Amino acid sequence: MRTIELTTIAQPVEDLLDLADAEGVLLRLPNGKVFLLTSVTDAAEEDDDFADEVARTRQNAALMQLLRERSQEQTRYSAQQVRERLGLHKS
Repeated sequence: MRTIELTTIAQPVEDLLDLADAEGVLLRLPNGKVFLLTSVTDAAEEDDDFADEVARTRQNAALMQLLRERSQEQTRYSAQQVRERLGLHKS
């Protein structure tokens, strides 16, 4: 994820940011691409900076490798198979 510091903001962009701060916005382009615009910090909770947490998580090489491996797994289990493996019985 990249951070871009804005020094000036055009009014249409500022309007979009105000909407995103209030409730989040899906931007759909004419070519069909969709983007999510939302605030990741709350002025009252600057210490809980979600964007920094995401960046730190992405830098965790071991976790990223685990997620890559898991995303390649093809085995699927039904709810019944999971219950059987855990020794649970449907009541």
